Parts: sequence; structure tokens; C-alpha cells
Amino acid sequence: MLKEVTATRYITALREGGSLPGLVEADDLGTYVMKFTGAGQGRKTLVAEVVCGELARRLGLRMPRLVTIALDPVLGLGEPDPQVQELLRSSGGTNLGMDFLSGALGYDPLAFPVSPAEAGAVIWFDALVNNVDRSWRNPNLLLRQGDLWLIDHGATLIWHHNWPTVETSAARPYDACDHALASFAPDIAGAAERLAPLVTADLLAEVTAEIPDVWLQDEPGFDTPDDLRRAYARPLLARAAVIADRITGIEESK
Repeated sequence: MLKEVTATRYITALREGGSLPGLVEADDLGTYVMKFTGAGQGRKTLVAEVVCGELARRLGLRMPRLVTIALDPVLGLGEPDPQVQELLRSSGGTNLGMDFLSGALGYDPLAFPVSPAEAGAVIWFDALVNNVDRSWRNPNLLLRQGDLWLIDHGATLIWHHNWPTVETSAARPYDACDHALASFAPDIAGAAERLAPLVTADLLAEVTAEIPDVWLQDEPGFDTPDDLRRAYARPLLARAAVIADRITGIEESK
């Protein structure tokens, strides 16, 4: 399971996107970007963050470390912003934290080129998890000491918002024409050859085991958290084998 820490101080809101993540300190002396169960799509957004973040890490992509953060809503009592107060009050219990990468810059594809191999790996991964939120308008990538880091996967795995249609939804192609790295002659075939064999049932079981039980409880149509974990793994396993042939909107490197 993910490392568990407890929030000790709410520092500030990071006013990017609609989920209003916050910067917090924790009892392990770490600083984290915290995402809340009371924001946006709630716990499903956090589940997607865990599945995609932990899968990306195991595939060799750079992803800040994830932790679970226990939050006592009293941390929000001194906050002057009513929106932040309400968010903290509604998010007591287990939330998600991501290591704060000090010194990292938001990635600009016009200023920082990447290799075809790295572009291909990121686009292949985004196609696998159906990430619609890595466009040139909003890359959700950080650059730190010359290295590219992936962040913000809450808008992935769109099929988990409607489980009865999961097979149809997960079988759809991935349009990469607006992807932040589409202009770098991405080597999709090379990425697929290297990464697809790594996405096994055992690997996905390991990844989905990282999801806290509390975020998987009471999901309609599923008796236990482990049933739901297997439901997350199945479309990813099937998609990994074929998604390279279903990426549209870009030309690969030769």
C-alpha cells in the first residue's frame, strides 16, 4: 500500500484546474500537493491518480511519489477562504498526496523538445489510460533538472464513471492530435514494443492493490473492493495489447 502520512499544516491552495489542490506539510516532514476526496469527482479522481501514477512509475516514466494523507478537518478552521474551508471540512479522512517537486517548472513544448523515444512512451501511456488532459494547452508535465515528470491523471480512465459501458468505452481509439508531445515525431511503435509486454495481469494487480479500500467501497455493481480492483485492471490489460494501432492524429518517427 501507499505510504500513509498525516497532514499537519495546510500551506496554500494551488489554484490550477477545478479541483483546488493544496500544498500541505505532513508528519514525516514532507511537503505534498494534496488532492481531496471532497473536490471534483471525489474519490474516483483519486483512484485514477493512483492507478495511472503507480502504473507510470512501474513502466519507467517519471512520476512524483504518491502517498495517502490523513486529514483532520480542523486544519481548515483558520483558513480565510470559505471555498478552502468547505473543501477541508468535506475531505476528512484519507486523501491523496503527491511529492512536491521543488524547483520544477511547468513544461512548455515550444521551449523544451523531447526525444522521439520519450514522446512515444508518454503518448503510448496516455493512450493506454485514455488521458484527455495532456494537450499543448495544458500539458500536465513538469520539467525538473532537464527531466520530464508526469502529473495530474484525474481525468483518465473515463470508463470508470459508467461501468456498464466499460468494454465499449475502453475499446475506443485515442486521438493524440492535440497532445503536448505530438510534434516531436513520437516513436509509438518502439514504445509499444517495449512497454506493452510489461502490462501484465500481475503488474496490474500490484498497481490496483495500492488503492485504499475506503475509496472503493459502496460502488454499485461490485460486492467488494477487490472486485472493483479487478474491474480497473481488465480494460487496461486488454487495451495494452492493441492501443498502439488505435492512436490517431500524429505521424510517427521513421
